Amino acid sequence: MKLFLIAGAINGFLSVALGAFGAHALKERLSEKYLAIWETAVQYQMFHAVALIAIAILMHPNLLGASGALSTAGYAILIGIIIFSGSLFALALSGVGILGAITPIGGVAFLVGWVMLIVAVAKSAL
Repeated sequence: MKLFLIAGAINGFLSVALGAFGAHALKERLSEKYLAIWETAVQYQMFHAVALIAIAILMHPNLLGASGALSTAGYAILIGIIIFSGSLFALALSGVGILGAITPIGGVAFLVGWVMLIVAVAKSAL
């Protein structure tokens, strides 16, 4: 629970910081194409930072409680942030197109995380 709260907060912070960096420091340095890629990375990072915080809250014993499905959901989303957003940040800065081939792996991790959240809720006594 604590790990996902901290990871969510760190990623929320980084998303705001990297968004501001992109809007101000990179605005004149990146093409519109790569700035849009940067913005996509920031947006998905923030969405999934919030998801990590929600998962951590759901792990509280008065809600769903800790479960393997919720843990898997949290780790999958964290891995998704690192691979999906990380590869897009690297692509935007470097222009190395092959980095875009890594991004779908992060997208699959996001999907696994969301499916595992569904599984956790479906298995719960709610």
